[in-house]
Formats: sequence, C-alpha cells, structure tokens
Amino acid sequence: MVERVLGYIEEHFEAHLDRTRALLRQPSISADGTGIAETAALLVGWISELGGEARAVTTPMHPVVVGGIDAGKPFTLLFYGMYDVQPVLGENWMVDPFGGEIVDLPGVGPSIVNRGAMNQKGPLGSFLNVLQAMKAATGELPVNVKFLIEGEEELGSRNLPEVVEAYREELRADACFFPFLSQNQDGKVLMYLGVKGILFMELVCRGGDWGGPTTRAVHGSNAVWFHNPTWRLTHALASMVTQDQKHILIDGFYDEIAPPSAHDEELLTRLAETVDPDDQLAPNDTHRFKYDLAGVDLLRKYLYQPTLNIDGLISGHTAAGTKTIIPHEARAKVDVRMVPRMDPALTIERIQAHLRRHGFDEIEVHVEDAYKWSKSDVDDAPVRALIRTYHELGYEPEIWPHLAGSAPFYLFTDVLGIPVALGGLGHGGRVHSPNEYATVAGLLDHERSIALFVYRLVEELERDATGA
Repeated sequence: MVERVLGYIEEHFEAHLDRTRALLRQPSISADGTGIAETAALLVGWISELGGEARAVTTPMHPVVVGGIDAGKPFTLLFYGMYDVQPVLGENWMVDPFGGEIVDLPGVGPSIVNRGAMNQKGPLGSFLNVLQAMKAATGELPVNVKFLIEGEEELGSRNLPEVVEAYREELRADACFFPFLSQNQDGKVLMYLGVKGILFMELVCRGGDWGGPTTRAVHGSNAVWFHNPTWRLTHALASMVTQDQKHILIDGFYDEIAPPSAHDEELLTRLAETVDPDDQLAPNDTHRFKYDLAGVDLLRKYLYQPTLNIDGLISGHTAAGTKTIIPHEARAKVDVRMVPRMDPALTIERIQAHLRRHGFDEIEVHVEDAYKWSKSDVDDAPVRALIRTYHELGYEPEIWPHLAGSAPFYLFTDVLGIPVALGGLGHGGRVHSPNEYATVAGLLDHERSIALFVYRLVEELERDATGA
C-alpha cells in the first residue's frame, strides 16, 4: 500500500505543489484578520473534497476548522494544524510575500518564498496532499482522521482551549500529529519530544495619582518636576532581572522547575556530542551567548531555564525628528517561556506580587495568552512511528527533549490524553522573518515522510493494542 502512495506522490507532486502554493497565496494574518475567513473556508472545502466533513467553528476571534474523515478503520489520528501567519508590514521581501513564487536561493536551491511556507501552511498543505494521494492510489485511508486547525496560533491560541473542551468527544483519537519541516540546511533531522509553555503579557504604566501626565503627553521641560511613566516602567522591568540578565529576581519564580529526568540527561549528553551551539550565533546575527558555558551545561540552560523576555517597548515620540515630551503612557510586551512543572497562573501571580512588593502598584498586567509546557515520551506510539519513518528513509534523527519554543500541545497530552508527534522531513527557514522559505525538494520529502509515518503509526498502534 505505502509503496503505491509514495509512487503517486512522486508522479503527481507538481499538482500537489501547485495546490500548496495556492494555499500560501491566500493571506491569513491573524494579527489583523486579513484573509482569515477565506482561508478557513478554503480548508473546509479541501477537507470536503477528500470525503470528509468539516466546519469553521466561530470563536470570539478567529474560526477553528473542526472535522474528520471516517475511513471505517480501528484507529484514529488527530491532525493539529494552524492556518494563520505573522504580518509582513514593514518587512523587505525579495518577492511578493503572498505570491507563492519559487526562487533559486543560494546554498539552498529552488524554494517557495512566502509567508507561511515553513510556518505552518506549507506543512499543512503537504498533509492534505498526502491524504489525497492515499485515496487516489489505494481508494482508502489507513486510519480515520480528525482535524483541528486553528487561526490564532500566532496570537497564543487564545480560544483553542474552549473549542477543545466543547468538542472533546468529537476529538477523541489514538494519536496526534503536527507536521513540521525538521531538517536543517545540512540535512540533519531534528526531532523534538515536546515544547515549553508560554505566558505573554503587556505591562502598562499610565500617569495617575502617583505622578505623571494622565491623559496626554506634555512638554518635556516639565520633567524637572513631573514624573515620567516611561522611566517608571523601565525601573519596574529592571527590578525583575539582574543586570547581566542571567537571573530572574521574582520571588518563587524558579520554585516548581523540574530538573531534567535521567532519560533527558542521556539525551543532553548525546546532543552535546553532535550539537555545536556556536552554530546558532551567526544565523541569528549574534556574537556571543549570555552564559560562559559549553556542552551539556549550555544545552541544559537552553532547554530547562525559563525566560523573562522584553519583546517590545512602546512610549512617546518614536518618529523621525525631535519632540520633547513626557509621555502619559508606556507599554512593554513581555513573554515568559515556561519549562516543565511551571504553572502559568502561579507565574502571573508572582509577577504581580513582585510589582506590588517593589512599589509599582500602578502598573497594570494584561495577560494576552498563557499555556503550559507539554512532553511526549519516546516510547509513545506516534513517536516510535516517526523514528521508524526517519530510519526507513535513511536518517538518524537527533532527538531533543523539547523545543525551546512553544505550542499548545498540552491540550492533547494533558487535556485529551493523546500522545503527540511533531515532525517530518523537509527544510525551510527564516520563520517570522522576511523571505521565509521552504525548499521544493523538502516539500516533496515532507509528503513522502508523512505518508510513511501514517502507515507506520497504524502498525505501532496495532502493536500496542495486541501487546505484540
């Protein structure tokens, strides 16, 4: 069966590529809503063409595509995806960021350069193409498929928990899969067993009874006797970390952090033999690390140390030219990456308590999104199936305990009790940046690896069911 599907993918890849490019050409920017409704409708139609049922479930913000294909099989795979992308405003692209153009990139080769090519509409299109190939080549799917495709992942999946709770019964499955282009530019396969959690906040300081102008900016000469909300906010932020940015000063911030398990320590030891962290400096236009560490010690910091990061500061006059004012308001966008055992609600409480304790009662904390970390086990059926897939295609994956980034996988592992695998062959880059890309050859490999993974997943689930 799988050989016929792989052959079909090879033979019809140009048509598959055209379909993926059409999906990429449809903007779907969650920050301002551009193209969101149209993209959700496009996906509902695509699933219907595959013989499934789907609908765009409304939320207070953007719709979630929920549906499924009943293949009459004993096992069910839940596909989690995202159709939203980051904005492109103010970025300098070599081509139209929603043109779906193929560019021969130096050192990379022919690639689709488009917002969402790698994150995450390229892999989304690949998965749907694979289902089409399975039905065309064999007349059936080897597994029932359920879909949960959201349009707010780039906003922190704000309404996804409520949708999961409302459709809990409908979303029951034996495994969950999130397609991901997992190869670096050298072809190495990076495999992750989980993700960190995230807490995103906006801290706001306005003039008020404590001092500072309350409704508008005023002349800067008044700084001699008026307070400035911008100084106030920067002092509050500075009180949270040491000057070298190596230690967070919020009481209790580190209390629940779990050290790496014995299994994860083994993974770190293996990673230290194959990973050179210095390789991360140049691609990120950075000259040195925060810590004077190397090997396992540096990797342990990277994966098991939480962060308190300032994403942006907004206040006062920022345009060209001079304008001497005291702003009446200052805002800071701040995120926390939470490692295993950290609790989002408790972390928020500790940040608010820190501000009160240090006399910054007037600073408001607006939580934009918050969700916990998630991990699957290397012995879980979908993880085993993905490792088998890589081996059969000639790759030895470099296994990481988890990503340093975040995704709402806890909804599957913790809420629905479903193990998650994320991955697939293929290479892309420049996520969240101008000229985001996915290689054409990588998208073909991605489809091939997804197809093989689905068949191997069925075998692993049967093994668990029979105890063989």
